[in-house]
Amino acid sequence: MTAPETGPETGPETGPETPSDPVLTALKDRLARTQLGPAAEERGTVIAVADGLARLAGLPGAGLNEVLTFATGARGFVLSLEEDEVQAAFLDSAEGISAGDTVTRTGAVLSVPVGEALLGRVLDPLGGPLDDLPAPETSATLPAERPAPSIIDRDFVSEPLATGLLVVDALFAIGRGQRELIVGERQTGKTSIAVDAILNQTDGDVISIYCAIGQRSTATARVIDTLRHFGALSRTITVVADPAGEPGLRWLAPFAATAMAEWFRDRGRQVLIVYDDLTKHAATHRELALLARQPPGREAYPGDIFYLHARLLERAGKLSGALGGGSLTALPIAEIDAGNLSAYIPTNLISISDGQIVTSGALFAANQRPAVDVGLSVSRVGGKAQPGAMKAVAGRLRLDYAQYLEMKMFSRFGGFGDATTSARLKRGEAIAALLAQDRFQPMPLAVQVALLAALDAGALDGVPEDRIAALKPRLPAALTAEPALDGLRADPATLSEEARAACTAQVTRLLEQP
Repeated sequence: MTAPETGPETGPETGPETPSDPVLTALKDRLARTQLGPAAEERGTVIAVADGLARLAGLPGAGLNEVLTFATGARGFVLSLEEDEVQAAFLDSAEGISAGDTVTRTGAVLSVPVGEALLGRVLDPLGGPLDDLPAPETSATLPAERPAPSIIDRDFVSEPLATGLLVVDALFAIGRGQRELIVGERQTGKTSIAVDAILNQTDGDVISIYCAIGQRSTATARVIDTLRHFGALSRTITVVADPAGEPGLRWLAPFAATAMAEWFRDRGRQVLIVYDDLTKHAATHRELALLARQPPGREAYPGDIFYLHARLLERAGKLSGALGGGSLTALPIAEIDAGNLSAYIPTNLISISDGQIVTSGALFAANQRPAVDVGLSVSRVGGKAQPGAMKAVAGRLRLDYAQYLEMKMFSRFGGFGDATTSARLKRGEAIAALLAQDRFQPMPLAVQVALLAALDAGALDGVPEDRIAALKPRLPAALTAEPALDGLRADPATLSEEARAACTAQVTRLLEQP
C-alpha cells in the first residue's frame, strides 16, 4: 500500500489577509511605548485659600516657580517656600477649591510658549489667545524666569534705537540693549512715548513687545487699535494681564513677556520691550507677599521688592558677537503721585535702569507734548549710542533750552532789554516748537537732523510756532528729493557740510512758501 501523493509542503492553511485596523495599530504602538513600573507622585493638601493665594502642606520636594495642579484642574505655581508650608499663586480661577483638597506637583517649571508664531498676537501671560484667534502653534517653551546674561556675554551699548521723538533722540538717545525708565504722573503721556517708540520700528529690524500689567481694558484696547492702525501689530507681541484676573497672572506677565523676547534676542534679533507699568506690578507683589504673611517693610512692600525688578530688568542688554549680537531694550514705565520722584518704587527703578525720561503734569497741561521734563530726564548711555549726524546738530540744544526755560520764568517779572537775551528767548521759543510733536507721528532721522541744522543756522529764530508746526509734515517729501542727503541716509554717522547746508536751504525754502 502506497501513501497518497502530496504536493509541495505549504505549511498551515491560512485565510486571506485582513487589512490592518489603524486604531488597533495605534493602540499597539502606544502600549509598546508605555513605561511599565511604579511611578512616584507627590501630593499635598490645601490648608487655606484667599484672594488668589493658597497655603499648602505636604509638598516637601516643591521648588520655586514649579507648576502645581489642584483637584479642580486649576493650575498654580510655587511663590514662596516655608519650613512646613508652601505658598502658591493661582494661574486659573480658584473657584471650587477649598481647604482639604488635594494638590499635585507636576515637576515642571513655569514656562511660556515662544517663537515666530506669537508675532501679531494678543496673549495672556501663559501664551493663551485673547484676540479670538486659535492658540499660536509653537514648538518651544522657555522658563518665565531665566538668569540674566553674564558680564562676559554682553557687549557695549553703542547702536542707536530711534524712537522717532525729537526730544528723546536729540537729548536722551537710547541705545539697543539699554534700560530707560519712563516715569511721571498719571495721564501725562508715558504710554504714548512708549507706543511712539514701537511705531517707529514698523519698517525696521526691531521686534516689539508690549506688556500691559493691570491696565484698564479700554486703555489696552486703544494701544492695540493704534498698533493695528499704523501697521505695527504684525511685528509686535502684546501680553495682557487683566486687572480683574488672578494676581498670579499679573505677577507673571513681565517675566513671561521677557522670556518671549529672549527667544528672538538669542537668535541675533533686536527686540524692544515695554512694561506698562511696573508700579502696578510692585503693588501685585506686595499684595501676594502680605497674603503670604511675609514681613512688610517701607510702604508695606516686602524686603525683596528691589530684587524683584532688578532680576527682571537685568535680563535686558546687548549680547556679544559670539552669541549672535542680539539685543533686548527695555522701556519700563512707572507712575508717581504729585511729582514725587523720591517715592519707593520710582527710586528703586531709577537706580536699576540706565536713565529716565520724566514726564511733567505742568508741561502736559501747558500743551507742551511730549511733556518731557528736560531738567530731570537723563540717559546714561546718551551720546555713545547717538548717530554722529545727530551729535553734530544737537550739541548745544539742551543747554540752550535750559537757559530759555530759566529766562522765561524770570521774564514774568519784567522784560529783558538787551539784544543777546532777546535772541536767546527767540531761539528757545523755536526749540520748544521743534520739541512739540503730535502723538503717533514719529520723525525719520533725516527730518530731525534737518530741523536741528536749520535751528543751529538761525533759520527758525523768530518763526511763529504754528509755521514750524506746519513745516514738519511737509519736510520729509522735500528731503527725499534732495540728492545731497543721500550720504546722510546711507551713513548717519557723519554729516557733511554740503548736507548741512542742503537741510537749512530746504527748511528755509518751505518757510518762505505760503
